Amino acid sequence: MKPYLLIENNWKYIKYASFDLAILPWGATEAHNYHLPYGTDIIEAEAIAGEAARMAWEEGCKIIVLPVIPFGVNTGQHDVTLDMNMNPSTQFVVLKDVIEVLNRQGIFKLIILNSHGGNDFKPMVRELGLRFPKMFISSCDWFRSLDQKLFFENKDDHAGEMETSLMLYLRPGLVLPLHEAGDGNSKKFKFKAIQEGWAWAERQWMKVTKDTGVGDPRKATAEKGEKYFKAVTEKVAQFFIEVAKTNRDDFYE
Repeated sequence: MKPYLLIENNWKYIKYASFDLAILPWGATEAHNYHLPYGTDIIEAEAIAGEAARMAWEEGCKIIVLPVIPFGVNTGQHDVTLDMNMNPSTQFVVLKDVIEVLNRQGIFKLIILNSHGGNDFKPMVRELGLRFPKMFISSCDWFRSLDQKLFFENKDDHAGEMETSLMLYLRPGLVLPLHEAGDGNSKKFKFKAIQEGWAWAERQWMKVTKDTGVGDPRKATAEKGEKYFKAVTEKVAQFFIEVAKTNRDDFYE
């Protein structure tokens, strides 16, 4: 039993335990090119949250990782078979219910560890922060925490070199041989404002990519995945440690 993972714990332990910080990993269930499993975002979220929490626990942080939420916003993939969409309005209700439990039981710090690019928790955090003024609520995207150029030759948007390398390290038995993967080529919007990044529109996935991937996975290796995993979890763990150890009345400098 790992004391920082709720999914492995029991009432005999939890009844007498106390926690300063809860972690809510949030993934998605969706196609990841031809070679990666639908649960890629879930597997990554669980592994990164668990390892970062282990590091924080060993630094004396009273931290608990909640079970991964397996469904994310996949509105742009509505025509991809079994890409499971959870609308933002549904996510809001789920998140509200989780926060109500934590708030009622005196765990006033929550970090949402996001593992899916389609999830955007900022508007929800704003509204729920107003409803639950005792709570510190933060969301972070582990996949934005480090510059991919330090680890990979090709930038990964979805099921490319980074995610494939991670999965080759974490769950190699679920990764098909890379010669079976699509090349991850994708189309971009024609609009200059969107290309420059100051305008946004949702991509219709099957008009953008033929294999559901966005990013070339073919130079992925387990060695790259291991190096990246260790660097990401160390950085995420530092955030967990800072939040867990900082008094709620002393967050600003």
